[in-house]
Amino acid sequence: MHCQTILTLKTPIQYHGLPPPENPRLTLPVFPPFLRTTRAKSSIFSCKRVEIDAPKPSSISFGSGNGCVRDWKSRSTAVKTIDVATLGNLCVDIILDVPELPPRSRDARKAYLQKLSASPPDKQYWEAGGNCNMAIAAARLGLHCASIGHVGDETYGRFLQDVLYNEGIRMVGMSESIDAIDSSSTSYETLLCWVLVDPLHRHGFCSRADFSKEPAFGWMRNLSEEVKMTIKQSKVLFCNGYDFDELTPDLMTSALDYAVEVGTCVFFDPGPRGRSLSTGNPEEQRALSHFLSMSDVLLLTSDEAETLTGIKNPVLAGQELLKKGVHTKWVIVKMGYRGSVLITMSSISCAPGFKVEVIDTVGCGDSFVAAAVFGFIHNFPSVNTLAIANAVGAATAMGCGAGRNVATLKQVIELIRASNLNKDDDFWNELLSEMDAREINFLSQRVINGSRHQLNHISLQQVASQLLPKLQAENLERKVSI
Repeated sequence: MHCQTILTLKTPIQYHGLPPPENPRLTLPVFPPFLRTTRAKSSIFSCKRVEIDAPKPSSISFGSGNGCVRDWKSRSTAVKTIDVATLGNLCVDIILDVPELPPRSRDARKAYLQKLSASPPDKQYWEAGGNCNMAIAAARLGLHCASIGHVGDETYGRFLQDVLYNEGIRMVGMSESIDAIDSSSTSYETLLCWVLVDPLHRHGFCSRADFSKEPAFGWMRNLSEEVKMTIKQSKVLFCNGYDFDELTPDLMTSALDYAVEVGTCVFFDPGPRGRSLSTGNPEEQRALSHFLSMSDVLLLTSDEAETLTGIKNPVLAGQELLKKGVHTKWVIVKMGYRGSVLITMSSISCAPGFKVEVIDTVGCGDSFVAAAVFGFIHNFPSVNTLAIANAVGAATAMGCGAGRNVATLKQVIELIRASNLNKDDDFWNELLSEMDAREINFLSQRVINGSRHQLNHISLQQVASQLLPKLQAENLERKVSI
């Protein structure tokens, strides 16, 4: 069986290598007018250290020559015992080889899904999907994780809970009471995503969420007290665009606002759903704008950044998102094998990707996010955060799919120790040619003495010498705990 899987919910079937069936015209920008002028001066990024009210606050401190380090102070006195909690998007991927991908028309795809669902697939084709990917990757880095979401009380739900438990991840159910619904109905069942791979290794996706105008778990209206407590105890809350396939925009916004209220940093990755949310109903558009302005860290691909801003250059697009944000401290743009950039109000940090033999790119983005959270929590310099995020994403690409197949800490350590970066000087020179005079930090495989203009070269060997002791300690601690 071919082992590639991609999670896509409530979006048209996508065919890799072929143009999408629809290309709706976007209304840009996605920010409502009032957000363009309300960025308070006090919100501008200007401090030098993260302070998180946790049992053991990080004491790591790096010099400013390797990127701007955050100044974020908790807005709450709550003890933060959880490193990162993911919100929603918990599903089981059913991964199947098929002779051909599903048809594109909605009715034909619905009939195709009904045919697939007629008989339960063998358990060997099941895998944890959605935000489980990010949580598993984060847990393997040594972070204390919780997954907030809904799974049904059936075999798929129990499978998902077992996977999370075995990875050391706490599962927090979202529903406080189910009296208002029939728990035996399909609206309460664990969400399945049928991941279909044809002989050309193209992917197709089917889910019951594709055929409903309402979120799959639209019956959930309020955050339970347990969910609120989990958010309050978390240093970071991770949300992504696929959450809107399950939860209402109002519930998503409530979670964001509560996180802001209790001093929990919010990481938001709109993903491919950012396009449809930006042209969706008024509630979806307002929720997207709210997330883009109130999240502490935004993560996007270069295509997604262009979609949301209309700006092709990913660094300039990131600066635009940062400028229009209210709480935004970082904008991270992922560029696949080429690497990534991290933009703050005072600096730009760039890191080429690691050179690896790619087996499967599924789960790489989720793994990248997990490592970005790791760097954020441990107050790493920006370049160091990008280096470990690129390494975790690349290590996942060397494996076969997502879920329990994401990178292990041992693989990440080996990749950083090998220190083999992709070289594409022309790409980076063109990308940075339009930049203003702010500080630019660039991860380089070769040692370059001094700086040229605003470009500050940071050697990978220097970064590796700072990262490896921390990762090796985490690896040893994880082995002992297991």
